[in-house]
Amino acid sequence: MRARPSVQHAAGFWIVAASFLLVMAYSTVPTPLYPLYQQQDGFPAFVITAIFAAYAVGVIVSLYLAGHVSDWLGRRRVLVIAVLISALSAVMFILWTEVPGLLVARFVNGASIGILTATATAHLSELRSIARPDENALVAASVSGAANLGGLSLGPLIGGLFAEYLPDPLMLPHIVFLVLLIVAAVLLLLVPETVDRPDDPPRYRPQRLSVPAGARRPFLIAAFGAFSGFAVLGLFTSLAPTFLGTTFMARDHLLAGATSFSVFAAAAAGQLLLARLRMPLQLAIAIAACATGLVLVAAGAILPEIVVFIAGGVIAGLGVGLLFKGAVGTTVALADPARKGETLSLIFLVAYSGLAIPVLIVGAALTFAPAASVLLVFVLIVLVATVTAGVLMRRRALATG
Repeated sequence: MRARPSVQHAAGFWIVAASFLLVMAYSTVPTPLYPLYQQQDGFPAFVITAIFAAYAVGVIVSLYLAGHVSDWLGRRRVLVIAVLISALSAVMFILWTEVPGLLVARFVNGASIGILTATATAHLSELRSIARPDENALVAASVSGAANLGGLSLGPLIGGLFAEYLPDPLMLPHIVFLVLLIVAAVLLLLVPETVDRPDDPPRYRPQRLSVPAGARRPFLIAAFGAFSGFAVLGLFTSLAPTFLGTTFMARDHLLAGATSFSVFAAAAAGQLLLARLRMPLQLAIAIAACATGLVLVAAGAILPEIVVFIAGGVIAGLGVGLLFKGAVGTTVALADPARKGETLSLIFLVAYSGLAIPVLIVGAALTFAPAASVLLVFVLIVLVATVTAGVLMRRRALATG
């Protein structure tokens, strides 16, 4: 039996969207703060990548264990839990600033994202379909995508503003977001539930993962594209401030945040602005953007020229956004309708692995090699990977019409 809501479905839609945006933004707020933590505790660059990887592992674990439980526990309840877990990570950041605390806080923060993403996406779709049944479903999907990638892009910019212009940047942003997250959790309690909780809930099991039957090769190509694309995003989310400081001697925290913001914003904008183009053309643009952008990133590191480096990151971000959209679109087309959630969960797990594993390798390499050399090798590998994945995905898109 659903509880009587205190707001209408239309208002609930925007409360969920704002909460989605808030939690996603908080997950990337620490990006420009990593050099400050490094300065405070004196740890090497590899530790930054480990802290970032803890976040990605938290996402992967929670997505696998709890990404689907809202189907029977209820969307609203699970969303509130996810937001409160994010708030718990803020408390950890405030009280435990040593490296072990940062690792645990980032893992907990990642766990909130894994629980939130699928639940908020489903809840937004259901709320909108009830509030405006005649509206195109793409509206809810667009708002969901904007909240997801938009939040990820805003976080580093907000963190940079705190670091550059406000006092106590390792405490104040976490305190502010803690308050905002608690407010969001309270507001979510007013949102209508869209799932009828069964009288006899199913026995818990982890999320099933499914490779489409008879379509293993195209799925693996799409997964490869998701993995390599997220590797580019991982670089700019975790190590961009380090490279800006060591390669370009640019230690402005706002610049570090703005750089990560620009890359994610380009990924989000590309998905929205080019949505009407046919998929083969989108993938052609993705190939060109990834290749051009990553070459410029490498050139910017060699010259060194910071404007070229950042411009390359923005162009590559545009390509990555389209590449990932193509990977998800391919997965949806291949999946058995009865097992679509399982197949999408697998592609997201692969993508978040791409966010963590390559960055960890880069961080380890920084312990014995110059930053510019490590960056060049990484860029070369990811350039080959993204272009190859894009070409193979485009070839299939052309073949299937």
